[in-house]
Amino acid sequence: MEIVKRVLAPAKRRSPPANESALGFGDIYSDHMFRLDYHGGAWRGPRIEPFGPLTLSPAAMCLHYAQEIFEGLKCYRQSSGALALFRPWDNFARFNRSARRICIPALDEDLCLAALKELLLVDQDWVPRARGASLYIRPFIVASEPHLGVRPADEYIFLIITGPVGAYYAAGFAPIRIYVEPNYSRAAQGGLGEIKTGGNYAASILAAEEAHKRGFSQILWLDSKEHKYIEEVGSMNMFFVIDDEVITPPLSGTILAGITRDSVLTLARDWGLKATERPLSIEELLEASGSGRLKEAFGTGTACVISPVGQFSYQGRDIQVGEGGIGPLTRRFYDELLGLQYGDRPDPHNWVTLIQ
Repeated sequence: MEIVKRVLAPAKRRSPPANESALGFGDIYSDHMFRLDYHGGAWRGPRIEPFGPLTLSPAAMCLHYAQEIFEGLKCYRQSSGALALFRPWDNFARFNRSARRICIPALDEDLCLAALKELLLVDQDWVPRARGASLYIRPFIVASEPHLGVRPADEYIFLIITGPVGAYYAAGFAPIRIYVEPNYSRAAQGGLGEIKTGGNYAASILAAEEAHKRGFSQILWLDSKEHKYIEEVGSMNMFFVIDDEVITPPLSGTILAGITRDSVLTLARDWGLKATERPLSIEELLEASGSGRLKEAFGTGTACVISPVGQFSYQGRDIQVGEGGIGPLTRRFYDELLGLQYGDRPDPHNWVTLIQ
């Protein structure tokens, strides 16, 4: 299947933001999007077209039964000027795992990557030049068939949209405070916690809003059965450095298999560190903090890359992380990943794909 450029935006397009240092996250969009439609049992009509509103029936099944999935990745303008993606094939492989879980027809991953590359070349002027900024990429699928009744849809729309972004947190690479949620649950065993679907994020909004009102940046979720074991933050996987061990919760079906998470584990092992995927209880974290053994904590994700954590709060108790600043390992992971993404470090694992 070949990618067909059906319609491009007029020559006079919207202009990328001039002040890249002031970019927020998720509010500005590029000129074009890639679209693919599923009907009659096949994905059809690949095309790049101007970014614009969709026409959906009020009875579209995505609006009633939440059959939709999405991904998130970034395009970086490297120091040489080249455009680069970080492990994009892993994003599209995870996209198809999400699709299978909620009965959406699988996509050709090679076509997805080829389409993305072509879209980026069309809108390459939108890729920021400032270090720390990037072009965020959002592939997603919605069930578009008009039908009121719970079953897999017969029609879908696949889109890729993009837009320039700055730091995910307004404070940038600085320690954040996280509220440990003792009551609400995000996901349970056998549910949808390990895939990227909107329902997971909708389930987190109320708790996150309550935490924001208390002055916290994020929620740390505990397991839904006992509210004892640490899982993940709403937008990040979590890592902890206790003594000389780098610890992250295991992939047990309730947390996302983060690509940045996997990259950090790989780097840690490359560096000869003790990197462990194991259950970590909130009580163990409290004890490690109280005894001074909790050296560092940080989140990982495409949006934030690496986000240092200075403090947790759990049932009125503060959990201090080290001295509350940015730990040396947290800084090392951040510098290494950004160096890879912007083309300033060697890439022994061939994680970076250049856009040709």
